[in-house]
Amino acid sequence: MEKRNLTVVREFVLLGLPSSAEQQHLLSVLFLCMYLATTLGNMLIIVTIGFDSRLHSPMYFFLSNLAFVDICFTSTTVPQMVVNILTDTKTISFAGCLSQLFFFVTFVNMDSLLLCVMAYDRYVAICHPLHYTATMNLCLCVQLMAGLWLVTYLHALLHTVLTARLSFCASNIIHHFFCDLNPLLQLSCSDVSFNVMIIFAVGGLLAITPLVCILISYGIIFSTVLKITSTQGKQRAVSTCSCHLSVVVVFYGTAIAVYFSPSSSHTPESDTVSTVMYSVVAPMLNPFIYTIRNRDMKRGLQKMLFKCTVFQRNNDLSD
Repeated sequence: MEKRNLTVVREFVLLGLPSSAEQQHLLSVLFLCMYLATTLGNMLIIVTIGFDSRLHSPMYFFLSNLAFVDICFTSTTVPQMVVNILTDTKTISFAGCLSQLFFFVTFVNMDSLLLCVMAYDRYVAICHPLHYTATMNLCLCVQLMAGLWLVTYLHALLHTVLTARLSFCASNIIHHFFCDLNPLLQLSCSDVSFNVMIIFAVGGLLAITPLVCILISYGIIFSTVLKITSTQGKQRAVSTCSCHLSVVVVFYGTAIAVYFSPSSSHTPESDTVSTVMYSVVAPMLNPFIYTIRNRDMKRGLQKMLFKCTVFQRNNDLSD
């Protein structure tokens, strides 16, 4: 009899960002601009690295992959949110919600693991420069990327399958702008203790382990930098690392605040703001951080723009 009285949830309502009706439209324009800046900025990084042969090194190989992941990362949530605001449609199907969850978990883990691999790349380059070319060869880089995609795919699939098995029979209102794990678990009328354990065990392993590896790598890097006698060498090493560290602080600081803080400290507003920081703001800032503060990227960008201008002028003259 109990099962007959249960109303099975077939769709969810995404409330979006906490704001008034007037502010919603302003936010949609703001997030659309941020999304376009993220997409164009990261595409520019990928094209510049592909165009300039001097940037065909492991560091920029991983950077181009990070740029691609960031485009996919923001594309998982922001377009849907903007469309929902503009069309005044806040519903998302159960299947659509699970799909969004799967891709979000995949790309957020790829970001985390890529930042770890990039830290290892900097460690080898600065601490073992004579062995850098032999260690960070193309074969190893490709194998690392394939391994990262496999791990993140399996992890996302695990969470998606576990969430699909839950019963949603009460409220279907999600106090978020996309289908995230914590809001979905709060809505479920099933026992979610196993899901929570998996988040802290497997999810914690995939989040904390890369962070620990990054901290250890940079601890060794900074001790090595202090031993460098050349002022120019120190500045170059610090400049390269500071770009990466800035991204790590923004990404990990806000992600840990959402997923690994006590449940009693969670509020819809604080979770939404923290999620926006690491899923929207961080991917948008990455192109600016790596392009403005990286001398090689600036040279590659200038070279590409110059050749494009010359090519366009030649076409105009031929016409």
